[in-house]
Amino acid sequence: MADKIKIIVAIACVVLGLWGYYHYVSMATGWRALMILGGLVVGAAVMWLSTPGKNFVVFAREAWQEGARVAWPTRQETIRMTLIVFVFVVVMSLFLFSVDWIIAALIKLMLGSRGS
Repeated sequence: MADKIKIIVAIACVVLGLWGYYHYVSMATGWRALMILGGLVVGAAVMWLSTPGKNFVVFAREAWQEGARVAWPTRQETIRMTLIVFVFVVVMSLFLFSVDWIIAALIKLMLGSRGS
């Protein structure tokens, strides 16, 4: 129950920051932007104190560590694979264009409307 209240308070902080931004139109934009930023920071802090927030922090940390272990391709491999994909797209588009053209010609021939 306490976690639900913390989540509601976190959402309320963000909504309050947004409300302040749009309600105080006469204030300088910098102060209004600080209202949004403040709402987000306070909301994130309250959310971090809840169990789902702590679970998210653990998940994000593990995801970052997993990303560090990924074997990223070299620049040359990336360029080579990009060229392969580009050539495949060109060949496939030419193939589909020709199939479409042939089917359209056959339909025109069957319907007897060769002139258009």
